[in-house]
Amino acid sequence: MLNFVIGLFTVVLVLDCALLILLVLVQLPKKEAGAGMAFGGAATDALFGAGSGNVLTKVTKYATIIFFVLTLLMAVLNTQNRKAGGSLLKDKWSEGSKSAAPAVAPLATSHSNSVAPSVTPTLETTNVVSPTVSTNAK
Repeated sequence: MLNFVIGLFTVVLVLDCALLILLVLVQLPKKEAGAGMAFGGAATDALFGAGSGNVLTKVTKYATIIFFVLTLLMAVLNTQNRKAGGSLLKDKWSEGSKSAAPAVAPLATSHSNSVAPSVTPTLETTNVVSPTVSTNAK
């Protein structure tokens, strides 16, 4: 249930981020230049009326408040989810590691005073062919 709520809040947060990006790009700047004019600043006046700056500013404020509330709420919910051990990936990983653990036989130990055979590394020589350089000067 908690994973569903976190997923739902994530979708709403992504949509809110997209809305915030569009709102910031569409707003008119103070000097009547910039990204607001590039995307049709006059169109926002025609759509929302002469006081479009006020409407867009209010919507931007509400979208920003929603962004921060959702971010903090998701941080708390993710912390609760981790404490409860509700991570599906973690559960699957622990199940997989328990079933895939190989049975290890104990090492046979000998209490005799035998000497272990020594292993000496051997060097193998390989034939290295060096490139030949011809010096035919004409």
